[in-house]
Amino acid sequence: MKKMPVVPQQIDSISQLHRLLGLPKPQHPMVSLVHNCNVRLVKDQFPTTLLLNFYKISFIQDMRGKVKYGQSFYDFEEGGMVFVAPGQLLTTSPDADEYEGFNIFVHPDFFRGYPLAASIEKYHFFTYAANEALHLSDKERKTILALFRIIEDELQSNIDDSSQDVIISQIELLLSYSNRFYKRQFTTRKVMNNDLLAKLEQVLDTYLDKDMALAKGLPTVQYLAEQLHVSPHYLSDMLRTQTGQNAQQLIHHKIIERAKVLLSNTTLTVAEVAYQLGFEYPQSFNKLFKQKTRVSPLEFRKSFN
Repeated sequence: MKKMPVVPQQIDSISQLHRLLGLPKPQHPMVSLVHNCNVRLVKDQFPTTLLLNFYKISFIQDMRGKVKYGQSFYDFEEGGMVFVAPGQLLTTSPDADEYEGFNIFVHPDFFRGYPLAASIEKYHFFTYAANEALHLSDKERKTILALFRIIEDELQSNIDDSSQDVIISQIELLLSYSNRFYKRQFTTRKVMNNDLLAKLEQVLDTYLDKDMALAKGLPTVQYLAEQLHVSPHYLSDMLRTQTGQNAQQLIHHKIIERAKVLLSNTTLTVAEVAYQLGFEYPQSFNKLFKQKTRVSPLEFRKSFN
């Protein structure tokens, strides 16, 4: 008998989420800060999958042993952060109420009319996977916790004309610090990132060596991310920090380097080289090659004759 797929429960408002978590009404209808220890879940009645239509910024303490990257446990016990954008699917864990932490829930409408409504898309970590959490040093943890407390104090005060300005400015500062700390993490986790870079090279080489491009087209960032078990944005952001190039640029670099080999060491026509590398149209290959090398494929080939 075919197993029926689990239908996620959609949560549209902060108030609806509070009821689900066994909490009193939120102090503001569009933003809430929740202490995990105050949540009162009835586990057998709580949905296993949720679809939140608002942002979730979580600080979790003592993550050791709960989340793993490959075969290694996370190494920052001081605290970690996870960011979730509206419309992302969340799966609850059996030990979801066994850690300390805070959650900020913000409806997108809360940012309406503010620059953050548009600029929040630049914070790619909202689309990172759970195994790409931000792990904080002790100093960073103190900074993050201070911002959480300011937001909490503002929510617990009487709401006035300045409340939204203050809360949004603190959220924006929280995101800016998180962006800085992620860049630090990409740098300090060199062993893990170097391993990822080596695997990336291997995946691309295999794709081209086995003529997968001829059958499937150019390798995509999504394909590489799936093979490496990371999210596309995390892969690009990590590569940009480590190499100065994002994932798409790295793909193009690899393609052009392979094209140079084929043009200088085989008798394949330019069109055949283009098809073998995954281009649907030779014109697209010619354009990219000239853009990257400042000469056309034919001019490059002639330089070897």
